[in-house]
Amino acid sequence: MLVLVAPGQGAQTPGFLTPWLDLPGAADRIAGWSDAIGLDLAHYGTKADADEIRDTAVAQPLLVAAGLLSAAALDAASPDVVAGHSVGEITAAALAGVIEDEAALRFVRTRGLGMAEAAAVTETGMAALLGGDPAVTVPHLEKLGLTPANVNGSGQIVAAGTAAQLAALEADMPEGVRRVVTLKVAGAFHTHHMAPAVEKLRAAVGDLTVSDPTVRYVSNADGHTVATGTEVVARLVGQVANPVRWDLCMETFQSLGVTALVELSPGGTLTGLAKRGLPGVKTLALKSPDDLDAARALMSEHAGV
Repeated sequence: MLVLVAPGQGAQTPGFLTPWLDLPGAADRIAGWSDAIGLDLAHYGTKADADEIRDTAVAQPLLVAAGLLSAAALDAASPDVVAGHSVGEITAAALAGVIEDEAALRFVRTRGLGMAEAAAVTETGMAALLGGDPAVTVPHLEKLGLTPANVNGSGQIVAAGTAAQLAALEADMPEGVRRVVTLKVAGAFHTHHMAPAVEKLRAAVGDLTVSDPTVRYVSNADGHTVATGTEVVARLVGQVANPVRWDLCMETFQSLGVTALVELSPGGTLTGLAKRGLPGVKTLALKSPDDLDAARALMSEHAGV
């Protein structure tokens, strides 16, 4: 059984889209999506620097576009399960047939703009805590006024809050935490700071044509599988202001009997978590088109068996 996963914000790096645009039809597809959302995805994915693609309004559509482009390039057996981390859930929803690709890009454009606007109200950010026990870390974060915005499993929790709260965390780390790493994001995502973006997304849902998932869709809100398109979209709206529970997603992968995991472009983050949290599961990250043959072979061996 194979799960196809899509990474979230922070996975992007300058120029990561460049090799993908050499694939047949890829440049035309990116150009069409760019026209649809009023954002030059090719420019940002090939020429923009790290600061430009750190912008939430740019990073989120870029990540969904890259995920969909790399999934199309696989041209292999369909996955048994799909899931996404944070904004990657929109990619997963499109792969599951809940919304069309272009609709996914329009929706994520609204999401990125809404979250960027919400983030501009107060200086906020996110930081990954490496090591430690969640039973100790979570209460410590709450004591500092921070939210455990991503509970990623394998000993990793991402804290989110104001700049002052994150500075206090640097000076007062929870017992057992080895290191605090500032993330390449521009706000306290998946916290109450994003509430204004929820309203913008709720208004945008009326423009979507929604279908039920054609493959198992695992929600990062609680790791549950979701059977209806209406519920998937409702969760996409609410998740911007609620924590991501990737640890529970990985528990679900285990309970379903997943034997292999392929991470879409720009792959690496979720594969790393799976290597630690899903022992025995084969993993592969799509970092460039050079990885496609190996991914196709893995999907052929594990999907639908």
